[in-house]
Amino acid sequence: MPENLLMPSVDLRIGSLEEYNRRQREKETLHHRKPKPRPCITLSREFGCAGYPVAERLRELMMQKTGDEWVIIDKDVLDEVARHHNISKEILQTLGENNRILNEILATFSPRWKSDQDCFTLLSRHIVALAEQGNVIIIELGGAIIARHIEHSCHFRIYGSDAFKTATLACRLGIEDDAAEKLMHKKQKLRDHFTREFLDQDPQNPALYDLLFNNDRVTPGAIAGTIADFVFAAHGECRI
Repeated sequence: MPENLLMPSVDLRIGSLEEYNRRQREKETLHHRKPKPRPCITLSREFGCAGYPVAERLRELMMQKTGDEWVIIDKDVLDEVARHHNISKEILQTLGENNRILNEILATFSPRWKSDQDCFTLLSRHIVALAEQGNVIIIELGGAIIARHIEHSCHFRIYGSDAFKTATLACRLGIEDDAAEKLMHKKQKLRDHFTREFLDQDPQNPALYDLLFNNDRVTPGAIAGTIADFVFAAHGECRI
C-alpha cells in the first residue's frame, strides 16, 4: 500500500490542528490562563529507513500520553503550500535539483518565476508556523534545522546500514536489490545536497539531534516508544 494512503490528507491534518488550537484558545480565554508551550517533534531519516510507521505510532502514543490532538506534517504540505500560493507543484518537488544559476536567469525574465530559495523560504515559514503551535510531528523537510530555535522542540534521526535500507526498499517497492541500492544512493545524495544547499548544514551531523536510532536493530514501534518517553520526560510540563 502506498505511503500516502496510510496518511490523512494534509487538509484534514492541518484542519484538525487548527480546530484543536481554536478550542484551546477558547478554554484559555475562559479561564484567563496564559497558553502553555506544547512540544514539537522532528523526525529525520536516511532514505530507506522507517519514517511513516514511526510517525504514526508516535502520534498515537503522544495523544495517549497528553490527551491532546497531534498532527503529522510531511511532504504533502508541499501540495498545500503550492495550492494556496499558486506555486508550481513541480518546482516545489524538485527543490535542490534545479540549477541555481538557471533560476536566477529565469527570474530576470519573469516576475512570476520563483527561485528554489524563494519556494523554500515560503515552505519554511509554513513549517515554522505549525511547529510553533506545537503538538506536531514533522517528517523530513529539514525540520530539525528549521525548528531548532523553538524552545520545546525535540529532534530525532533514524539511520541504517546500506544492506538494511536496500533490502527494505526492495521489499517495499517490489524491485531487485541492485535497483533498490541505486535508488537509495541517488535519493540520499539528493537529500544531503538539498540540506547543504538550502540550510548550510550536514544532515549527518549528530549534534543536530537529541537521539539517533539504528533501524537495523530497533523496530519502528520501539523507536516511537522511546521518542514518546523522551519527549514526555523532557517536556511533560508542556501538557495543557
